[in-house]
Amino acid sequence: MQKVVQIRFKPGGKVYDFDCGAFVLAPGDAVIVETERGLGFGVVAAGPFSRQEEEAGQPLKKIYRMAREQDLAQLAKNRGLEQHARNVCRGYIQQLGLKMNLFAVEATFDASKLTFFFTSDGRVDFRQLVKMLVKRFGVRIEMRQVGIRNQAKMCGGIGRCGRELCCASFIEKFGPVSIRMAKEQGLSLNPTKISGLCGRLMCCLTFEFDTYRELKQGLPRIGKTVTTTRGRGKVLRHNVLKGLMAVRLTDGPEIEIGTDELVTEKDTAS
Repeated sequence: MQKVVQIRFKPGGKVYDFDCGAFVLAPGDAVIVETERGLGFGVVAAGPFSRQEEEAGQPLKKIYRMAREQDLAQLAKNRGLEQHARNVCRGYIQQLGLKMNLFAVEATFDASKLTFFFTSDGRVDFRQLVKMLVKRFGVRIEMRQVGIRNQAKMCGGIGRCGRELCCASFIEKFGPVSIRMAKEQGLSLNPTKISGLCGRLMCCLTFEFDTYRELKQGLPRIGKTVTTTRGRGKVLRHNVLKGLMAVRLTDGPEIEIGTDELVTEKDTAS
């Protein structure tokens, strides 16, 4: 049996399992952990909880130690380096005339590697740019091209709901989003109203899609002619959350009824 905690290295990022060892940790604690790229700074996202060692598969890396004041100072120093590297790289991009949008730079905890994140409409030959950056900073350089949704996740922002972007706060992995989800929830299909800051369909369209689809199963489709206890009519719209539907009767008035007021063929026969 081993004690396991989940560590997150950046807000809204993926969580990773680590062996807690003898440390007494709680969510929010800052720690230094062993990673494939050396020591890293992370924050406890959940745990600790017990788990059989055989359940973990490959052996888990361990918590190296609790974060100290000098670690926080190193983190602040890295933020300054990232800002400086971003400004320098943008200057080089303009100088070389490269068609790429650099939006973020990340440094490893020991500042031995800088990763430059950018978006572009196509492939970019950045070999000369890498040579210039290596000569300027004297560390390992990685250029990483990402999609527009990843850019929104890394940069963050406020959505039309007034809250922090879901992708930047808690979504760890992007799932498929389709226009059908907006149709199923009766939302406006105006692209400006169902698109996020990234210009893609909003991730939150997936949150209630399954619920709406389940609630609609007992309701006749819009446009169908139905027989009610008050006469025949055509279904105009659904009020899914209340389990009601608006029906325009043949003789004119519009009524709102539930499925209990529908008359089936069996009821008519009896």
